[in-house]
Amino acid sequence: MNFPQRAVIFLDEISTAPTRAKPLMLEAVLFCPILRWMRDKLQADGVQRFFVVCGPQFKKEVRACFPENADVTLSDQKSDLSEFLDTPDSVLVLTRAALPMEEAGPGFVYQASGRELQSVWRERLTNAIQEAEMLSGWLPVYGLETIAELEPLLLERIVKHHIQNGVRILDPSAVYIDPRVVIGRGTMLLPGTLLQGETSIGKGCTIGPQALVNGCTVGDGVEINASQVNESILGDGCDVGPYAHIRPNCTVGPNCHIGAFVQLKNCVLGEGTKMAHLTYVGDADVGSGVNFGCGTITTNYDGFQKFRCTIGDRAFIGCNTNLVSPVTVGEGAYIAAGATITKDVPADALAVARSKQENKEGWARRRRQMHGKDS
Repeated sequence: MNFPQRAVIFLDEISTAPTRAKPLMLEAVLFCPILRWMRDKLQADGVQRFFVVCGPQFKKEVRACFPENADVTLSDQKSDLSEFLDTPDSVLVLTRAALPMEEAGPGFVYQASGRELQSVWRERLTNAIQEAEMLSGWLPVYGLETIAELEPLLLERIVKHHIQNGVRILDPSAVYIDPRVVIGRGTMLLPGTLLQGETSIGKGCTIGPQALVNGCTVGDGVEINASQVNESILGDGCDVGPYAHIRPNCTVGPNCHIGAFVQLKNCVLGEGTKMAHLTYVGDADVGSGVNFGCGTITTNYDGFQKFRCTIGDRAFIGCNTNLVSPVTVGEGAYIAAGATITKDVPADALAVARSKQENKEGWARRRRQMHGKDS
């Protein structure tokens, strides 16, 4: 049997389920919308063109379930649907949320000639199609209860798939993996690991314990310990954590060290740059081999606008430094601890921006005497 190259998907109405805030097809199963599970299966079977019957309210969420270059039409207009069905070839029809299951028998998914569907649906939308052929392999999802029942089974299958591909999972019951995730051979997942979205993990990594990685590209040999990484890129050999937070749009070069209580946001770090603890780097372009001392902050927001900071290769940023963006620190520059930098620092220069220390002899003793505390 030649599998249809066109599919019509009816986004389920939420009026029949007042406890739900959105259509069931847009609910997530293991972090992935049901519609995305459906699309992946249909594309794998050979479907090339999609028509999703939906109104304007959910168009953005529905479109996000398809690649940018996908041939997909989103409309609730009968004229648009009729035009899509103008073909003698078979068209697949999915009338409700469903998950692909090989063992599921035939049910509500069917295929029929596009022209026959066009003719019947001209009068009214109905599943009473005389020449329809029922298809197996789809398990209907009736509500959130069905999702709760199916998720453990689907997770078990996903975990088994990765183990068969050479991934080590210390406790299969204590990790959660999105079906879109790709993991390289030799990687270890420790308990409490959550992998979400379009995430790719390289070979020989250690992820966890208690790690969240969402929508990221992670190189080979990376360690992420008790930290969160979102929509970013980590180069080979990086180590992150514990308790680090990498926010979206970060590119971290190879062999960088992102230590405890470090937060990155919308920045680029060159190879071998290190920040061991208690540092915030946001809206910054940082070179290779840069060292950040404890307590460094890029002050990138003035209450109205965000500004970028640029730091050259091999710069040394002393502890408790404030870099007031926009500011540039040249290659090889050295910033003394406790500085607040508001002007550009030339390459290989020393920047000192703090008050001169003054010692007042005997001041502490006199103060104690004043309060009757001198012993």
